[in-house]
Order: sequence, then structure tokens, then C-alpha cells
Amino acid sequence: MNQPHVHVSGCGGVGMNAVAQLCLAAGWRVSGSDRFYDQGRMLPVLKQLQDKGLELKPQDGSALEADSKALIISTAVEADNPERLRAAELGVEEWHRSKALAHFAVSDQLLGIAGTSGKTTCCGMLGWVLAEGGLNPWVVNGGGVLGWKNKQEPGNVRLGGEGAPWVLELDESDKSLLRFHPARAMISSITEDHFPMEETLQLFRDFAASVRHSIICGPGVKEQLAGDARITAQLIAVEEGLDSPLPGEHNRMNAATVAALARDCGMQEEAILRALARFPGIERRLEYHGGKVWDDYAHNPEKIAAVLKAMKTAEDPLIALWRPHGFAALQQNFAAFVDCFCEGLAEGDEAWILPVFYAGGTAPREGLGSAELVHALQQRGCRARLIEDYPQELSLPAETRLLVMGARDPELPRFAARAGSARGGLS
Repeated sequence: MNQPHVHVSGCGGVGMNAVAQLCLAAGWRVSGSDRFYDQGRMLPVLKQLQDKGLELKPQDGSALEADSKALIISTAVEADNPERLRAAELGVEEWHRSKALAHFAVSDQLLGIAGTSGKTTCCGMLGWVLAEGGLNPWVVNGGGVLGWKNKQEPGNVRLGGEGAPWVLELDESDKSLLRFHPARAMISSITEDHFPMEETLQLFRDFAASVRHSIICGPGVKEQLAGDARITAQLIAVEEGLDSPLPGEHNRMNAATVAALARDCGMQEEAILRALARFPGIERRLEYHGGKVWDDYAHNPEKIAAVLKAMKTAEDPLIALWRPHGFAALQQNFAAFVDCFCEGLAEGDEAWILPVFYAGGTAPREGLGSAELVHALQQRGCRARLIEDYPQELSLPAETRLLVMGARDPELPRFAARAGSARGGLS
């Protein structure tokens, strides 16, 4: 019997490579394309997928066949993408990545991890705790768990056992979280990010109304959901943090919400605490590269503020190097970005801002880019500078710490790793 063929557009992305891994694990024939591959940049994850059996193809539509089951895309794939045009020509069905994920994640033990901040760490942490507790969960996350990540595995997907729980990170940025109807869920935070606050609140209330049994609520979330008669799940508020091996108060709260959901799944307290103490962390979530260099995915004001708070000290000065991940996000939250840097950096710290990473989507707009952000920071008395590219050499005082932040650009973690290695690496 021939296995179905699917083509994954943008397969290097963390969400898309996860779907590709699930399709490969199901025994399907999987091809994939990525703009970085077309540019001659063989990202490590592309090689990992290739080694698992994925056929890498140019992003020109040639991978699609008349009998292909589906073209799998994300919201980021533009309407005039050659693969979408070719799929329409051949009559091949388009699947959003969330539809592909929902195809596999059919379980009465579905655990949905949502929230505008903290969901990747919480999803990986919960998956780790359940795995350590012997529940053998399936896990699909927005970042690799460092204890699962190696040369062969990206670490963002864990294949579980038959009938085991599914732990999924659910995305609010494209509203695809509404496709899922979990038995239990977590909403770590509800703040303005991709949409205005009123629309964001409505989105999470709609999601909460689809949850069957219980919702673990991060600080303030229960109050934000209260009063919506459609929500029948039990709302369990978590307001105090728990000891975590990861730095920062936000990670204490992450640990506490994960512990609450693990308890709700039937795990014993002692086993939960033992597993949390061994949690190795998530890639690009305050990941330490040695040499006083850290790397974090922080890209919205709430995430940046939390990371800067975790790194704040009266002692060693900090350079916070950040790359805005899109013009729309920078424009919508411009004032909040100014606030989070000015309030989060100590007196001797400095912000280094790279040009906006542009990979298609909302077009650049005059007057609201990285240069304007640097100027606004300087006007507020914050030490800031615009840097045109990643520094080839870092001549920093030995006591200076470097924090690399930002999303989408695959060069960010590679630069952090190089910088950490050049400054002494992991001890």
C-alpha cells in the first residue's frame, strides 16, 4: 500500500519541522522546502529532517504531485508562494499546520498549553515531568527540550506511547488554538501581543470555552476569564512560584503552573518536584552558551521584560542584543518596547539593536524601524546603539555579560553559540 505524500512548506521553522517529524513517524512520504535551503543555508534542522527521510526540494512548486495528499503551510506562507499556486493548479488540498497537528493529536487526554508568554517553556517542562513520571507522553513544542535535543533530534517532538497523553503548545498568533478541544489546558498569561487586548481576551475566552475539564491559570488569568458563562471547565489559579532550576521569577511561575497541571493529571507531588529539579531547560530560553553569553527567544515586550528582570544585577554589566522579528510587531508595540528596555536595563547596561528581520509579510513602513527605536531609547536616557550586522569579533570586558534575544532569524542562536565559544565556552 502506497503511503500518502505530503509537502511541508517552510520545513525549517520550529512549528513546521514538528509536523514534518510527525508525518515521517507515521510512515508517510514527506518532502519539504525552505527559503534558507534555497539560499544555500543548510540549517541543522534541515539535515536532521533529511536524515529522517524527508526529501528536500526547492520552494518552486516542483515537489507537488497530482496525487499528493496535502500541501502543509503556516500562516506565514504568502498567497503568491509558488507552492500554493502549484497546489491550486493540481487540485492538491492545503492544510494549515494546525490541521496536520490535529490529524495526529487525536486523544481524550489532550493537554493544550496556551498563553501569550511562557507556553514553550511550560509545554516542554510539562512533557518532561510527565515523561519522567512514566506517562510516556507525546509532546509537540515550540522549542527543543535540551535533554531531548541532540545531533539527530531537534528535541521539540517526543513520540509517545499508544493511548498516552498529548502535550501540545497551541498558538494564538494565528488563532489556530481554536482548532483544538483539550481535556485539560493551561493559559499562562493573557497580554496584548499579536492583537489588541480586547480581541486577545476574546480569543482566549473562546479557547477556554472549548476545554472540557480544567484550566490551570497563570497570574491574573482566572479573573480575565471569569464571567464568561460558556466556560464550564474548572479554573485553577496559580499565583505563587515554585523552585525551578531555571533563572528568573517567570520560570518559578512556569514551574508552579506545570506542577498544578501535572497534579491534575494524577501525578504525585514528590514525583513532580523530583522531575522539575532535573529539568534541563529549553533551547533559546535563557540558554547558556558559556563565556557569560545567554540566548533567548524573547521577541515581545512581556518576554523581553521577564528576561531582562531575570538577568538584572547590580554587578556585572549587560549588553542586550536584540533583533526585532517583524515590522508589524515593532510598529504595533513600539512604545511598549521602549518601556521594557528602559525599565529592564540597569544603569551600566546597554541595548544593541539590529535591523528588523524581514522575511516577507507586512511591508516596511517609514519612521518605525530599528533606528527609530534606538533614538527613542536614547531620548529616554537608555544606553542604546544601532548595529548594522552581527559583530565579527567581540572585544568586551571580561565581566560584561551578553544576552542575545529575538525570533525567526536562525543566525541569532548561531551567533550566541559562536560568542560563547569565543569567550571561553561552557565550563
